[in-house]
Amino acid sequence: MPTPVSALIHAATLVTAGLYLLLRSSPLLEYSSTALLVITLTGATTAFFAATCGLVQNDLKRIIAFSTISQLGYMVMAVGLSQYNVALMHVVNHAFFKALLFLGAGAAIHSFSDQQDVRRFGGLIKILPFTYTAMLVGSLSLLATPWLTGFYSKDLIIELAYGHYSFSGTYAFILGSTTAGLTAFYSFRLICLVFLTVPNGPKQSYLNAHEANNKVIIPLFLLALFSIFFGFIFSDLFVGMASDFFSNALFIKPNNISLIEAEFSLPLIIKLLPALLSLFGASLAMFLYHKGPIFIIDLTDNFIGQSLYTFFNGKYFFDIIYNNYFINKGLDLGYKISKVLDRGIIEMVGPYGLSHTLTNTGKNISKLDTGVITTYSIYITLSLLTLIFLIFAPILIDTSLLNEIRLFIIYIAALIIVLSPSNIKS
Repeated sequence: MPTPVSALIHAATLVTAGLYLLLRSSPLLEYSSTALLVITLTGATTAFFAATCGLVQNDLKRIIAFSTISQLGYMVMAVGLSQYNVALMHVVNHAFFKALLFLGAGAAIHSFSDQQDVRRFGGLIKILPFTYTAMLVGSLSLLATPWLTGFYSKDLIIELAYGHYSFSGTYAFILGSTTAGLTAFYSFRLICLVFLTVPNGPKQSYLNAHEANNKVIIPLFLLALFSIFFGFIFSDLFVGMASDFFSNALFIKPNNISLIEAEFSLPLIIKLLPALLSLFGASLAMFLYHKGPIFIIDLTDNFIGQSLYTFFNGKYFFDIIYNNYFINKGLDLGYKISKVLDRGIIEMVGPYGLSHTLTNTGKNISKLDTGVITTYSIYITLSLLTLIFLIFAPILIDTSLLNEIRLFIIYIAALIIVLSPSNIKS
């Protein structure tokens, strides 16, 4: 898929459609605590699941794609916490820095002989300084670095989860904070492997590498500005106290409003925890992938490390389970329906089978016309004996159930005899 298409899909259209539907359904969701609970747990779990998968992906665009799934989990989590305005603001904020990351990745891929494996990049900071700066801004905004765009919605979602003071809120806070650290780790892992480490790609790719033209640079520059300043300028409009920007478009039941709690009554350590975990994750990635990559190799040099790496890299084996137990079973069922039912039973009893049976019956009856008089005599004799049997059958056996059929056959036989050519001539 072309990278600009990926940017549109992940930032503006496909992944946000379901969330927009949830937001517009707020008057229904607010009166179902069960639905809100399920949505919160699903969102928090999705955010954590996608972040752990993104840790070990090696395709440049796939890392950013898993980041999208993770951020979508945050948005759904905010919906489950009844903070629809915050969820919508995160959708808008996410659109800017995710489009920036995808287009920056596209610029790097295009300039580096269409290579997408992050293990085959390295050292591009001197060759692509503007692309590096743009992706760094996008990554920092994704990390919810204080006072960048992502900070004003992502951190607020985590604080609102804690301020909910419920099981679902605590669950969302723990997984949301953990995911923040994981997000920082895989984002800076990407930055390190593509731009900072020693060159790992072919020499020819480095010789041909170049910055993108102005048609790419201008959108990257504009998106970088939005990724820095949009949240600071527009946060009060979307999520400010007593802001009536959404009017009746979104509905929050008064009992579920927890913005005051999140803003003014949380301990300082709770407010700082996501930022501290993000700082720790980013620092760890910089150290492991820029200073001491040998340690990473040692981590997967044992059974447990290999198993975890395979599990996360294989996306918790969801694809295998889905393909083996849903896709393949569906294909097998479709094959059996086509082979046995459609081309078997239906054709045997349907139009094909009926016409085939009638044609064969006609051919078999035509074979009775042999032109031999003795054969015709046998037919007449057998027909007469059958007719006599049918007439006197009630005397021999109990045929009460066959009376109607017997009378019908006798009527047809008598009609044939009366209308036979010999009777007509006489």
